[in-house]
Amino acid sequence: MTALPTLLEPSFTLVIEAIETSDLPQSRKTHWVCSLRKIAEWLDRPLATIPARWTNVHISVGQLHHAPLRVTAKTLANHKANTAAALRWFGKEKQVSPRGASMLPAWVVLQDRIENYSRKARLSGLMRYCSGMGILPPAVNDQAMADYFTYRGATTLMATNNLARRSVARSWNACAAEYTDWPQQRLTEPPLKAANGPVWEDFPEGLRRDVDAYLTGLGKIRKCPKGRRARPCSPKTIKTRRAELVAVAKMALRTGIPIANLTSLTALLHPNVVDKIIDAYWKKDGDEPKIFTIELGSKLLGLARQFGLDEEAIERLADIRDNLEQYRHGGMTPKNLTLIRKVLTAGIWKGVVDLPAKLMREARANIAHAPVKAAVAAQLAAAIAILSFAPVRLTNLVSIVLDKNLTKPGGPDTSFWLVFPHYDVKNRVNLQFELDGEVTDLINEYIHDFRPHLLRGSNSACLFPGVSGQPKTANMFSSQITERIEDATGLRVTVHQFRHAAAAIYLRHNPGDYETVRRFLGHRNIQTTINFYCGLETTQASEAFGKIIRQQLKFEEEA
Repeated sequence: MTALPTLLEPSFTLVIEAIETSDLPQSRKTHWVCSLRKIAEWLDRPLATIPARWTNVHISVGQLHHAPLRVTAKTLANHKANTAAALRWFGKEKQVSPRGASMLPAWVVLQDRIENYSRKARLSGLMRYCSGMGILPPAVNDQAMADYFTYRGATTLMATNNLARRSVARSWNACAAEYTDWPQQRLTEPPLKAANGPVWEDFPEGLRRDVDAYLTGLGKIRKCPKGRRARPCSPKTIKTRRAELVAVAKMALRTGIPIANLTSLTALLHPNVVDKIIDAYWKKDGDEPKIFTIELGSKLLGLARQFGLDEEAIERLADIRDNLEQYRHGGMTPKNLTLIRKVLTAGIWKGVVDLPAKLMREARANIAHAPVKAAVAAQLAAAIAILSFAPVRLTNLVSIVLDKNLTKPGGPDTSFWLVFPHYDVKNRVNLQFELDGEVTDLINEYIHDFRPHLLRGSNSACLFPGVSGQPKTANMFSSQITERIEDATGLRVTVHQFRHAAAAIYLRHNPGDYETVRRFLGHRNIQTTINFYCGLETTQASEAFGKIIRQQLKFEEEA
């Protein structure tokens, strides 16, 4: 268990004591104390570890959202206002420094010597920390710096990375060089990230020409090495592939490969070169290769096959790939697992599923005086409703066409079906979802009452029209959906993460039924589904075990 930091300044506990013993009106005392306790509870931090300064807590307090706290927006706003008022009162009453611990006289003298405002601001935190710890300027060293950043990370939201450490150390060293009365010991500056080396234009023309030809081919219909026809890649994918190849070429130089030897893409893909590149990335990753390195092995092998390297080279590259694949872990990324834990927490996902109805009420209220604003709200309502019951990919969502992808095969009074033929789906799998009555009614209302305001005179059949009737831009629509959900519920979820949420919720109620998940997510291979979501079994197992323990305790109490 991590030890709680010992504050070098007054805490919320002292604020509450000061309020309770003051001659303030009783109602104000009650409200302020209640708010301070509530804010500490919502920050999930003991009162004694929270500095009694609004400048310290206003960022973390500002990040609180009313929805996960199960209170109204007004209630949260009142508690924030009361806390700010209480801390400002306490600061004036007890002469609390607004920036942290009061400085010792020796530090005040040094601070007054600094003429550069930015440098003074960067060193202020270190000076106040040292003052609180009783460390005089001549005693400051790398250990004091390390301790300061540990304290800073535990008590504030300020950066503690190498960039922040370098900034403070450089400011200290600059003052030591500029002022004769400044302590002359230097602090170690964390090194900058290694230079990237030559620019792409410095590489041999043959390599650049091969890479350009390969990237151009990605933008066209082409045949894969196995003879299957592949769709054109998106501009974003092509940009990513280019960045990867440039990075690989630069890594080759850092391993000692002469730039003159990289005369073609075939030369870059030579097993001797690839082996050094992979080793360099692996060394950078640590004991185990990260997913980028593992994927890189497969990508370079695929490129080698496409460019016709000989069988011996292909076999060696396959061995490199197979060695990396041993370290591939199933399951989702930590970021997505964090989201899943929130989704599986009681009441959290309900806020997302209930949001379309709230947005439609907002749209109806605004349609008379702000029709476009109302239509956008209704559009987002329809999109979120679809994603909640049919977790399709973003590219499919924005491309929905009326009477093609969204149809009523049973007639106008029946439910909508959302269908995508296999050639419009990433994994070449047919997708079809029957939407229930509530979602159908909501989409109907959007189509008939709000969508016309977004068409701007066009005759587009797109469900979600953007400018000039064209489908709405994917990035813009995704951002709008994510931001509206976060504003309303406090949960930040992307369009793609609806798929993870759907799988997690289904598997919680149907453990092990990966086949159904495979079908509604549109995976071609069930192993893909298992690799992604097998880790969720740990959550299900721990939940089941917890229930057994509770039942056992209850049984023993009754016995």
